[in-house]
Amino acid sequence: MSDTHTTPRTAAFIGLGVMGHPMAGHLKRAGLEVRVYNRTRARAEQWSEEYGGSHHATPREAAEGADIVLMCVGNDDDVRSVTYGDDGVLAGMTSGSLLVDHTTASADLARELAAAAGEAGIGFVDAPVSGGQQGAVNGVLTIMCGGSEADYARAEPVLTHYGRMVKRIGETGAGQTTKMVNQICIAGLVQGLSEGLNFAVAADLDTDALLEAISGGAAQSWQMVNRGQTMVEDKFDFGFAVDWMRKDLRICLEEAGRNGAPLPVTKLVAGYYDELSAAGGGRSDTSSLIRRLRKG
Repeated sequence: MSDTHTTPRTAAFIGLGVMGHPMAGHLKRAGLEVRVYNRTRARAEQWSEEYGGSHHATPREAAEGADIVLMCVGNDDDVRSVTYGDDGVLAGMTSGSLLVDHTTASADLARELAAAAGEAGIGFVDAPVSGGQQGAVNGVLTIMCGGSEADYARAEPVLTHYGRMVKRIGETGAGQTTKMVNQICIAGLVQGLSEGLNFAVAADLDTDALLEAISGGAAQSWQMVNRGQTMVEDKFDFGFAVDWMRKDLRICLEEAGRNGAPLPVTKLVAGYYDELSAAGGGRSDTSSLIRRLRKG
């Protein structure tokens, strides 16, 4: 059983997608004993061959004996499927251990998980991440956390192995709500960047020179620096998928319906992403928003 004052030494990682695979790898390279589970067993086997950790048939088996269990799956229902039931992580965890959810999910789910974990004497931190696959591979993610100060203090030393910015924002659910703010800001920014670059092409400007010039001023953003050139080149077969963003923006709009905050631009951009997905672009990077403007 994990002591609340001891830095975790054994970690279980649930979900080895484009984010989870390298994140779990950073933990193994940092010297932790890492036990993994993935719904597609071949991915778990591949991870074990690459990093040397153990893979297991169920989330419960992976969680057994772990001081900290970290999850990074698709959505609220996916989280529930690996958390509850006879084969869920809670069935394998012991009192005094810690559960961390990196999935971008609802704040309501975070509070639900905290309550379920608390009944078993297990700590909980909601800790969605930002930075994409590139950030996960390079170990420079931004991790926004919600939970008690004590639970966060135990999680932080582990999260810093793949997080450049790790921050407790507030109590349970604050991490997920902060991720919503992150996605709201990105949605409007990518639409503005799309309009600006499409305008530049229509004006026959040298886009290389343009991006060099304005990326040093007030319009600069991560999206401009990392996606501006590929947007001009119409390259979108990488990065954060449109369908993932659609899921995230649905969560934002649902939460806004509860707290009363108007999100007119976010709602508009969410509809644009729906159009792209319906046209077959669901797996393209979110920067493919510029394609809507090129139809004519």
